[in-house]
Amino acid sequence: MLRITSENDLNKIITDVENSRTYRKEVIVCGGTGCMSSGNDKILENLQNKVKELGLENEIRIVKTGCVGFCEKGPIVKIMPDNTFYAEVKPDDVDEIVAKDLIANETVKKLLYKDPDTKEVIQNSDQLNFYKKQRKIALRNCGLINPEDINDYICHQGYKALEKAVRMTSQEVVDIIKDSGLRGRGGAGFPTGLKWSFMPRGGGFSTGLKWQFALNNKSDQKYVVCNADEGDPGAFMDRAILEGDPHSVVEAMAICGYAIGANKGLVYIRAEYPLAVKILQMAIKAAKERGLLGKNIFDSGFDFDIEIKYGAGAFVCGEETALIHSMEGKRGEPTTKPPFPAESGYWGKPTNVNNVETFANIPFIINDEEGVFKNMGTKNSPGTKVFALAGKINNIGLIEIPMGTTLREVIYEIGGGIKGGKAFKAVQTGGPSGGCLTAKDLDTPIDFDTLKEKGSMMGSGGMIVMDEDDCMVSVSKFYLDFTVDE
Repeated sequence: MLRITSENDLNKIITDVENSRTYRKEVIVCGGTGCMSSGNDKILENLQNKVKELGLENEIRIVKTGCVGFCEKGPIVKIMPDNTFYAEVKPDDVDEIVAKDLIANETVKKLLYKDPDTKEVIQNSDQLNFYKKQRKIALRNCGLINPEDINDYICHQGYKALEKAVRMTSQEVVDIIKDSGLRGRGGAGFPTGLKWSFMPRGGGFSTGLKWQFALNNKSDQKYVVCNADEGDPGAFMDRAILEGDPHSVVEAMAICGYAIGANKGLVYIRAEYPLAVKILQMAIKAAKERGLLGKNIFDSGFDFDIEIKYGAGAFVCGEETALIHSMEGKRGEPTTKPPFPAESGYWGKPTNVNNVETFANIPFIINDEEGVFKNMGTKNSPGTKVFALAGKINNIGLIEIPMGTTLREVIYEIGGGIKGGKAFKAVQTGGPSGGCLTAKDLDTPIDFDTLKEKGSMMGSGGMIVMDEDDCMVSVSKFYLDFTVDE
């Protein structure tokens, strides 16, 4: 297998793959946990068998992807290049899809999405209200590529950001992340570039409290940790990214390692995510085989490897010090700071912790010469945010929106309103540490600072919607003011 050592090697793979794929149509089968649990595994099997039976393997490509987002209408099958969107597909529908769409080039009308308000039948998924206001950065490859095929990732600019990064100085990489304005998507919204800057240089920094302190991070070993614990109720963003685009996280962790001077990465993931674990394992193995992890990456002299650590789904282990203790085999309990993990983290060594979604943005930002990320969203909260819509809402699913999108747009346009035509009562954001926003808050722009002003918080991105019949229970919240987390 070709060991990739340059951008030319990446470009050669892209050219070879494009030349070998002369398919007339591609059938995208959602392979996220939601659709697979609803029968998409059988749909996938039936499609593969039917195409093989008809001798169409050279004309039709069947692609198992990650989550396409619109979970409410799963199982989902899409036909490219027309972007035909088939909803609530059953295994018995496969013969008709093959006969009509793949052979006769006719749509299967009974499987098309029908707008519940206008009754309009919509074929192209880009015309669905669920997708119209979304902008995909962290989810840019989910539902598009085969997450089990590294070549699919490479064909979508994969690993070009890492190749670009190792040709720069570590400080230049940190400065790009700083300049982008990316804030940690784990909940607290701490500036990612600033967090990375604590690792390579040391020095002092302020937490916003009355005192400052110095970091002593000159160490023979540093660590990059990816927090994939995802304990917020109703949240499944990180799981979906790892299931649908694991290489974006692998590449980002390597970029982070280069930027902060670490050669070891650790992914802390809950064992209840078996599909995400399996696909991540495959991605790490494939990256090692191609020389994108391991020794002398891109012939730059930079070494980096990744190991998976398993958690048991304890909510508290979403906090970085508790997570680190759990990885060390100890009780997952938070500790007071300082020392911060940047000074004393995993086994007492300097450690940087970011969550899955934060990392998923990194390759895009490194490649983003036009400043798309920085100029999207709001001044203090650039970019997009991924949310998991759940509860009493018509369009349950995974969405990615520009920061500053209002709650009303999310609930009534993307989300399609409240089930059964009932009145909206509240939405709970930020998990147990967050709060509830009610009808008077519907025109609130969604960003880190505004949600905090409203008494809630972004959290990792769970949104649980309640209708007029639901009861709201006030949850006491305890804040550790000295905690600087993601």
